[in-house]
Amino acid sequence: MNIHEYQAKAVLRDFGVPVPRGIPAFSVAEAETAANTLGGPVWVVKAQIHAGGRGKAGGVKVVKEVAEVKREAARLLGANLVTHQTGPQGKEVRRLYIEEGSAIEREYYLSALVDRATSRVAFVVSTEGGMDIEEVAHKTPDKIVSFSIDPATGFMPHHARYVSHVLGFNRDVTKQAENVLPKLYQAFVAKDMSLLEINPLVVTKSGDLICLDAKIGFDDNALYRHPDIVALRDLTEEDPKEIEASRYDLNYVALDGTIGCMVNGAGLAMATMDIIKLYGETPANFLDVGGSATKEKVAAAFKIITSDQNVKGILVNIFGGIMKCDVIAEGVVAAVKEVGLRVPLVVRLEGTNVALGKEIIAKSNLNVTSGDDLDDAAQKIVKAVRGA
Repeated sequence: MNIHEYQAKAVLRDFGVPVPRGIPAFSVAEAETAANTLGGPVWVVKAQIHAGGRGKAGGVKVVKEVAEVKREAARLLGANLVTHQTGPQGKEVRRLYIEEGSAIEREYYLSALVDRATSRVAFVVSTEGGMDIEEVAHKTPDKIVSFSIDPATGFMPHHARYVSHVLGFNRDVTKQAENVLPKLYQAFVAKDMSLLEINPLVVTKSGDLICLDAKIGFDDNALYRHPDIVALRDLTEEDPKEIEASRYDLNYVALDGTIGCMVNGAGLAMATMDIIKLYGETPANFLDVGGSATKEKVAAAFKIITSDQNVKGILVNIFGGIMKCDVIAEGVVAAVKEVGLRVPLVVRLEGTNVALGKEIIAKSNLNVTSGDDLDDAAQKIVKAVRGA
């Protein structure tokens, strides 16, 4: 789960992390009030969407008059902001963040994330703040330094000194880093974050170390422990199909392809997507129904797939272990009878109760093509989509 910049800064502020003063605004009038409350003489008007690259797309503007705050707020609110992370469809700007201006002396990059290789929280730092870290990694990988934190000790003073050395901080800023960085780690762990990105982390002309921007992602599996974080969720920033999937505890991610996929198990889902690509088409989604899906859950998954107007064909690929093939078959049949079937459907079943599952589909009188194995099923759905 992601949250907006102003929400992320509020979370960090609760842990004592220095961030600029700012006020969210949902209308031009609120933006004007926020600017007057902050007092100037410089303000930053920031579009709040769940995507990076806002500055390059015109979504972040520095202004020096309240009238300019109003003008930029009127320009941004309701506008469709297209960045390299939104895709060509862009995102509608529904809220703004009016922030006090900062006199920046130097910009840096800092992030914390979960390193799966070490099962620890890792920090990534670079002197190239304000830039896309992917671009820095591609062009100048030597300017990126990372290290992991031992959970037994947590963030230690020597970690802060190491970061200060890498980023070239002077003595005064190093002392601030020794205070700020442990708080970032504390916030990361306490709130079950999956990503904490400060880009840029800046030193101001007066020598203050502050987090000028903040992006936070949370581990969905831990949200039950944080109702305060769940309350920050902005459903308008999420795909309606993904919202619906979350209601049924389905692991669903919308993609840009034409073949809808329903699979049990994340690994098998990835393999299914790969083989679709191998035969020249692209998956329309990642969907793992899990090992304990009910008939109702499978039916809901099928409806979500068919609601995607880009889907030209559907591949159901089930290897029944804990998940029983007959349950999948019953769910698919129930969903098709309710919403209809407008595109080709190929079903490959194998494992627990496979004979019963195939019998259910065969007796349903639905226009369903069976796949003998994954390779056969993938070829059949690709051929059907191209034929259509």
